[in-house]
Amino acid sequence: MENKGIQRRALVMLAAAAGVHQAWAQDYPSRPIRLVIPQGPGSGADATGRQLADFLSKHLNASVVVDNKPGANGILASSIVAKEKPDGYSIFLTSVSVASFNQHLYKKVPYDALNDFTYIAPVADASFMVVASKQSGIRSWADFVKKAQAEPGRLTYASGGLGNSTHLYMEKIARDLKLDLRHIPYKGSGPALMSVVSGETDLMCVTTVTALPQYEAGTVVALAQSGDSRSSRMPAIPLVKELAPQMPALPGWYALVGPAGLPADVVRKLSGAVMAFLDDETNKRRLNEQFLFPIPGTSEQIKARAVQEAKVWGELIKSLNISLD
Repeated sequence: MENKGIQRRALVMLAAAAGVHQAWAQDYPSRPIRLVIPQGPGSGADATGRQLADFLSKHLNASVVVDNKPGANGILASSIVAKEKPDGYSIFLTSVSVASFNQHLYKKVPYDALNDFTYIAPVADASFMVVASKQSGIRSWADFVKKAQAEPGRLTYASGGLGNSTHLYMEKIARDLKLDLRHIPYKGSGPALMSVVSGETDLMCVTTVTALPQYEAGTVVALAQSGDSRSSRMPAIPLVKELAPQMPALPGWYALVGPAGLPADVVRKLSGAVMAFLDDETNKRRLNEQFLFPIPGTSEQIKARAVQEAKVWGELIKSLNISLD
């Protein structure tokens, strides 16, 4: 009889706890949410994050405050969010670099990209272009490949820095096509692109939103664009996947994550809000203007993608013997 009494009390306590949790989840959010951005104001991540924050504020009927924490390729922001209480009031706009590259680029990363975060929802994927200097004499992808094969080690490509996406993507193209190119790193994509414009370097893989003004001004030659379909603003520019089908997709995605252990109800609420954001026609238009492709999907799908990207690009980073410590 005593054992039955203990069991009944335990069941009552469990039911009460479940009721408290359900009530808490229904009340969420009841205070402002902090959205941490791993880049500074004016960056691509900042523009995307602020657009998302504005929509979430209205959709969730709670203030969503952007908190810019630039530094160490997203390591600072990641470390902060990983240590926060998993209650849904500190969330993070992560990126492929933070989630899939950093653990291979740095000897010591103070967070586990997969296990220290709850993946909530994918947000958007950036478009890239491969461009050439007008002074290089390259006028098409075929010209690029032919010239690189004829003169191994002579063609140069610029990047926004060692281990930067603009470095890794161009190196992957060179490896997959068995080309010998020389890498010239710069401090940021802006100066790197200017080196292509001036003819100081021959090539670059860069985000479309950065390269498009130069392409439209006629100061660089566009060789290829990333994505699954050609941009309506560049219908004559072929896709990388058309020219080099063996190449993996050039990823530049953002996703919403929180600290590990976020309650499932909170994840569902936030992921539903992100889906609504991506379904909204105004948001679609604004993302497209920044050459960002909405990538609706589940938390499981974006986490699986992070794992796959880490494998593909981690192997490349290892083969290049890159260490940023």
